[in-house]
Amino acid sequence: MARKARVEFAGAIYHFLDRGDRREAILNDDADRRRFLDTLGEACRRTGWRVHAYVLMSNHYHFMIETPQANLVAGMRWFRNDLDDALQPHGLCGHLFQGRYKAVVVDPQEGRYLVVLSDYIPLNPVRARLIGVEQRLFDYAWSSYPLYAARNARPGWFEPRTVLGELGMDDTAAGRRPYAQRMRERAVEELTRE
Repeated sequence: MARKARVEFAGAIYHFLDRGDRREAILNDDADRRRFLDTLGEACRRTGWRVHAYVLMSNHYHFMIETPQANLVAGMRWFRNDLDDALQPHGLCGHLFQGRYKAVVVDPQEGRYLVVLSDYIPLNPVRARLIGVEQRLFDYAWSSYPLYAARNARPGWFEPRTVLGELGMDDTAAGRRPYAQRMRERAVEELTRE
């Protein structure tokens, strides 16, 4: 049976999820995570993509990107191939990822879904219990949360204004404080849920 064609259009926002083959680790250390983000940055430079949220876990990743041009498939082909090359030094052979990546279009008419997704993605380490109640979400360096919470050292491909705007917040120190408080409350809620 033929695969369904990917939906591509200029200005689309997608939620991506990709897992390691057999759910094995794709990111073994911080060097791998830096290579991943460097490769994502290069893909954004080549394609014009804008990243609204991301998280890197050991065996999977999520990101929410906007494609100003209809170049999802070409960009992801380049990204995954380059990522395979970048992460192969660990002696891996064969496929790094389990099959086809998942790319779900985020409907722009459903603004609240964009916000829900922008919460869901950086809260992955909380749900995986990599961050406890006594820790700060800011301390998990491999998600977009630290880029939202502080303005310093943001890569050019990161775009916070869309999500902050949906929340009625500005990309200023005063606007980011309620965002940080809101995310802290969401993290505590996740951690205390039975």
